[in-house]
Amino acid sequence: MSRREVVIVVYDNVQLLDVAGPLEVFDGAARTRDDSYRVRLASAGGQDVTSSAGVRLGVGVDLADLAEGVDTLVVAGGWGYPDAAGDKVLLGHIERLAQRTRRVASVCTGAFVLAAAGLLDGRRVTTHWAYCAKLAATHPLVTVEPDAIFVRDLEIITAAGVTAGVDLALALVEEDHGHELARRIAKWLVVFLQRPGGQSQFSAWSRSRPSSDEALRRLIGDIADDPAADFSIPAIADRLKISARHVSRLFAREIGMSPGRYVERARVEAAQMLLESRSDGVDTVARRCGFGTAETMRRAFIRELNVPPSAYRARFATTAI
Repeated sequence: MSRREVVIVVYDNVQLLDVAGPLEVFDGAARTRDDSYRVRLASAGGQDVTSSAGVRLGVGVDLADLAEGVDTLVVAGGWGYPDAAGDKVLLGHIERLAQRTRRVASVCTGAFVLAAAGLLDGRRVTTHWAYCAKLAATHPLVTVEPDAIFVRDLEIITAAGVTAGVDLALALVEEDHGHELARRIAKWLVVFLQRPGGQSQFSAWSRSRPSSDEALRRLIGDIADDPAADFSIPAIADRLKISARHVSRLFAREIGMSPGRYVERARVEAAQMLLESRSDGVDTVARRCGFGTAETMRRAFIRELNVPPSAYRARFATTAI
C-alpha cells in the first residue's frame, strides 16, 4: 500500500504547536508503519516561514506544485491567520487542492483560512475557544460548535486550539490504521487518545462577555464577585429595577442566553478557579459558588464542561514543584 500524503499548510507567524503536534503524530505513525504517511510542510511560493515563536520552518513543497492533490491537507493556525485568510494566492491553492484531496483539516485559527476559502459554508466546525464567537460573527453561514475538541463534517475536520491538533491527528490515524496504532502513538506522546471533556473547560468564559448595557455590565461584575448571592430572575429584576420579562429579553439580546444559564456558567467558572487554586472540599466550593450542594455543582459541571468537579481538579489543580 502506498503511503498517504499529508501536507501541512504553513505561513509566517504560524503557531508552532499547530504544526508540530500533528506532525509528531503522523511521523510517529510513519516510524511505526513504513507504509503509513509521508508528511511535508507547504506554503504559497514554497518559501520557508517563521513561526510566531521565532522558529524558522523549512518548507518542503510549493502548494502550486501539488497539482494532483493529496490524501490529507491540514491548515495550521496562529497569530498570522488574518494575513493568511486575506492571501488570495494561498486561498486559491487551498480551494483547488480541496477538490482533489480526500480530507481537509484545520487546527485552531486555521479554520478562518478554510472559511475564507469558502470551504466551511453550511458546515459544522470548531476553532480555539477564544475565537469561536468571532468565527461565527464573521462567517454566518458556518455553524460553530464552541465546546468541541474537533468536529468532522463529511470530508472537512476542524480542531480546537493548539494542542487539539494532536487529538485531530490521532483520530485520523485511528481512522486510517486502527485503534491500536493510534493508542501506541498517544502513549508514546504521553497524551490521551480521546481527551475527556470539551474545550470549554479551558476557557475564561465569563470574562469575555461584552454588553452595551451599562446596568447589565455592572450586574455581570456582581455575579463574578459574589456568585453565591441570589441571582434568580426576580432578584435580578429587583436589582435592575425592571420586570422579570425584561430581564429575560435583556439577557437574550445582550448575551445570547437565558439569565439562569448565564448564572450557572459564571458559577461554574468561579468553582473552576477555586478547584484549581485551593484545597477546599467540594462541598465548600459548591456553597461558596452558589450551588448549595456538591451534587448540584456536579450536574452543572457535566452540563457545562462535560467533566465532574473531581476530574477537573485532578487535571488542573496547581501543584508545588
